[in-house]
Amino acid sequence: MSSSPRAFAFVPPALPATTLGIIRASVFVVALLPLAGLVQRGVAGTLGANPVEMVLRSLGTWTLVLLLATLAITPLRRVTGWAWLVRLRRMLGLFAFFYATLHVGAFVWLDHWFNWAEILADVVKRPYLNFGFAAYVLLIPLALTSTQAMVRRLGGRNWLRLHRSVYAIGVLGVLHFWFHKLAKNDLSQPVIYAVVLALLLGMRLAHTLSARTIAASSGALRQGRVDSPAKSSATVSRRRTQ
Repeated sequence: MSSSPRAFAFVPPALPATTLGIIRASVFVVALLPLAGLVQRGVAGTLGANPVEMVLRSLGTWTLVLLLATLAITPLRRVTGWAWLVRLRRMLGLFAFFYATLHVGAFVWLDHWFNWAEILADVVKRPYLNFGFAAYVLLIPLALTSTQAMVRRLGGRNWLRLHRSVYAIGVLGVLHFWFHKLAKNDLSQPVIYAVVLALLLGMRLAHTLSARTIAASSGALRQGRVDSPAKSSATVSRRRTQ
């Protein structure tokens, strides 16, 4: 998008370094608030009748929220024209991995106390755990390759191919939440996350199809210019006079 739509023109596409730094710092603090609130409730002893379940649910929810926020950056940039939004994507993605790690850690430690046989039996018994662990495993290489040094080492094209798996991770995360709530006959929240994810994936698909259509049209136009009747006739005339 070459320019911001009028509706979003009140914010420039690029921001001064100081302003962007303030926004990044604010996002950093806001992303830590759920964890701070969880710790505060734990210290105060207000986590409810099942504190482990409360910790797991909170960490899992914020993992999914931050993951969807990461996926929303590119569509928002295209809609608003705010190129500076891209500077927030890596931080949001790393926070999603951070909360996912805490979520998995709480499951292994607080819920099962590192009893690996019990964990394996639970995974076999509860299929939604397979979606969750698969999503986490796929998140690990994305977190490890999030630096500029890794972008240079892998090459931009390979790096992009790897990080496109974030869409599959989003699907797995929603499925994990969906089937977890399905067992409790409560899909009110999973439906919301599924709709948001479907919207984000649909916007990406629409953009991809639009870009391919434009590229195909441009290619056909260039080919038409090369093979135009006027040019062909001129070529034939020149050949006859030679």
